[in-house]
Amino acid sequence: MEWYNLTIDGCEVRVPKGTTVLEACRMNDIQIPTLCQDKELTPSGACRLCVVEIEGMRNLPPSCVTQVAQGMVVQTQNTKVRAARKVILELLVANHPLDCMTCQKMGNCSLAEYAYEYGATGEIYKGEKRDLPIDSGNPFILRDPNKCISCGKCIKACTEIQGRSILDFSFRGFDTQVGPAFNLPYNESDCVFCGSCVSVCPVGALTEKKMVGMGRSWEVSKVQTTCPFCGTGCNFDLNVKDGKVIGVTSNPDSPVNGKALCVKGRFGMDMIYSPTRLTTPLIRKDGVLVPAEWDEAIALVAAKFGQIKKESGPNAIAALSSAHCTNEENYLMQKFMRAVIGTNNVDHCART
Repeated sequence: MEWYNLTIDGCEVRVPKGTTVLEACRMNDIQIPTLCQDKELTPSGACRLCVVEIEGMRNLPPSCVTQVAQGMVVQTQNTKVRAARKVILELLVANHPLDCMTCQKMGNCSLAEYAYEYGATGEIYKGEKRDLPIDSGNPFILRDPNKCISCGKCIKACTEIQGRSILDFSFRGFDTQVGPAFNLPYNESDCVFCGSCVSVCPVGALTEKKMVGMGRSWEVSKVQTTCPFCGTGCNFDLNVKDGKVIGVTSNPDSPVNGKALCVKGRFGMDMIYSPTRLTTPLIRKDGVLVPAEWDEAIALVAAKFGQIKKESGPNAIAALSSAHCTNEENYLMQKFMRAVIGTNNVDHCART
């Protein structure tokens, strides 16, 4: 591998050829603000907030799409660079709704974080404000186009992570919007509600509808777990407040899926508190299913298995396993059938 030596903020660093300036900075714990960049998406340089000064270049290039070169000298925090970033933030905040106190994204909004850091108030550039209808016609995603900053991350997530290409830019200039074709509401488009767009949105333009009003980011503790809906093994974070799961958010460090989830994994955890969820075994008495203790239910199943095996032989019993179970549980199931019951009548719901 070929390596390049460069200087960033007066520090000598060494990075592989092909590394971007942004990546080089992050490899060396040098912080640069970004709104459109994500490690799972191809860089686009859309927000321009990551601009830096490079010796020998006339303009301030975006660091996320600028590759390092041998001997490059980079400044990331000088007066010129910070002034340019503040202008960009002022332009973004100028027509962005400032309802931060009631915004679900408060405490986890990249735009608010950087506006605070750079002192951008939106007072310098004043003009027309967007007043577009909010898309709330589906049960999963709340889309507020007035808060969109046109970073394009949701478009790339839909195209590059999910391969759906449902979202894109429409109109131009101040009237630019991001959404499905013909600017249709989500529920009238071909969206499958995977929520990848929500997971990458840096502001409050896209939020999990069922989590709105349920808790602020600093009130929520996150517990990483494995999705129970299939055998893929996707990881995500359960958002817990006051001992209750209020929703699911992506964990970018998930080894199997990254930020990607399906509609069941991201939005199906409300089944935990479903009034129709079974919480105790049921056994049939006099033709009616009634609640029972676990010991009673297991003893009944064991007795029935023994009776069937004695009367009709072990091959009269079969077992169908589930991808919702772990590999260990599925292994024990087939071991039980073969070693205890004495049959090879074992199948699995995911076998196709």
